Amino acid sequence: MVTDHATRPTAARSPGLPASLTPVLLKQLTARVSAAPDAARVTTHAPYTGVPLADLPVSTPEDVEAAFGRARVAQKSWAATPIAERKRILLRYHDLVLARQDQALDLMQAENGKTRRDAYLEVVDIGIVSRYYARNAGKYLGPKRRRGAIPLLTHTTELRHPKGVVTVVSPWNYPLSMAASDTIAALMAGNAVVQKPDTQTALTALWSMDLMYEAGLPADVWQMVIGRGSSIGDALMDNANYMMFTGSTATGRQIAADAGRRLIGASLELGGKNAMIVLDDADIEKAAEGAVNACFPSAGQLCVSIERLYVAESIRDEFVAAFVARTKKLKIGAAYDYSVDVGSLTTPSQLKTVTEHVADAVAKGATVLAGGKARPDLGPLFHEPTILTDVTPDMAVYDHETFGPVVSVHSYRDVDEAVSRANATAYGLNASVWSRNGARGRAVAARVHAGTVNVNEAFAAAWGSIDAPMGGMGDSGLGRRHGAEGILKYTEAQTVAHQRLQGFYPPKGITPENWAGLLTGALKVMKAIGMR
Repeated sequence: MVTDHATRPTAARSPGLPASLTPVLLKQLTARVSAAPDAARVTTHAPYTGVPLADLPVSTPEDVEAAFGRARVAQKSWAATPIAERKRILLRYHDLVLARQDQALDLMQAENGKTRRDAYLEVVDIGIVSRYYARNAGKYLGPKRRRGAIPLLTHTTELRHPKGVVTVVSPWNYPLSMAASDTIAALMAGNAVVQKPDTQTALTALWSMDLMYEAGLPADVWQMVIGRGSSIGDALMDNANYMMFTGSTATGRQIAADAGRRLIGASLELGGKNAMIVLDDADIEKAAEGAVNACFPSAGQLCVSIERLYVAESIRDEFVAAFVARTKKLKIGAAYDYSVDVGSLTTPSQLKTVTEHVADAVAKGATVLAGGKARPDLGPLFHEPTILTDVTPDMAVYDHETFGPVVSVHSYRDVDEAVSRANATAYGLNASVWSRNGARGRAVAARVHAGTVNVNEAFAAAWGSIDAPMGGMGDSGLGRRHGAEGILKYTEAQTVAHQRLQGFYPPKGITPENWAGLLTGALKVMKAIGMR
């Protein structure tokens, strides 16, 4: 059995909510939504307890149109703002997020149901991202001399211009990281942003935007709309100069098609069915601890978490025993502090998917090694961290994304089989490889079809390596966040080439035939002397 941990008492403004979430704060945040004064309202509920949390105005397509109109006006002056000033604003935002992290942690836990430890990693992420783009945007966005067509005679410069107004659609599972990290890069590139966060976690997104304005962002450069995609999705797409989406593969396909119709760019981080390979020379205790940290953060509601485990036959029994023992010791519960290991699922639909996947697997012959059931005694949306074995292709959990605290353990005979099975998926987002031999681990990692692969880590090493690109292959998406591509995707490249003295056409007095001969000779010389 998983250890229970009751909610610790807190001085809350209403039962089950922390004291920091005052009516004044909630009113301040919901007032930031771009919606009419008489807008319809929607109520969200706290996953830990099911109590009402936020009363949010709902934006209409007309509200979205109006937000884009304001954003286009604001973006012109924002694009003309020197990068040094954008940097100062972003670094002030960095400081505000760190200084007020307790409020952010309370919001994330209240809206998402994750543990405080998992919520804190989002604060760390935003600190890293904001510092990185504040201090590197000048390097990425500044004019760059490029090799001209004719040496010495062609002066060529690459310029970067902002796209205009970027639509950011962010999910509920990492409400601060996904709401702010992509927006940070878009803003630093000189764009305005109109964002639709998931309604369930809109308060966290609004809190982040509120802090950015406090840091000095000009009015209307970042705006937030609330509503269902079926209602305002068309307006978000039809007005965008670029689309940034994090969510399901099915929705991502539709966005890609719509972006293609409009001939605008899109970056899509979608689903995953991520694999972890434990090689026969792995440190078993470290790998077992790594598997716990790979499978159960944020109750498994993490695009890069591990749902498939492949273990060398020679160490399978020892590894599984260590993994199961650690999993059974995890504390599951609701607490606005660092005392629990696994929190709640976020929505009833996620609990339904998790319970159905487990039930389907068990009915078809899978064995439950740990967990296996929902825990309504702890709260409406809790589910135990679950380890399954004897999972076969006819079970939904085998190759469908569960997005919950469930992992299937398989064994393999040799490395070729492990890599082949890890790659036997339409997805390709993240993977993990464990070995005592770093060179061997990296060599296996390079064979895995995934946008990021971690050696002796689950996902944080690659995700936190902010200077390197992060994104998916296959059904896991298009485009990359982080690194140079994470900001350059929000820009249009322009080449300005200034030709001096002589171009490609013959000067007066030289026949075209003779000029062609001279140019041919020059090309041969350039190759001979090693010019690029």
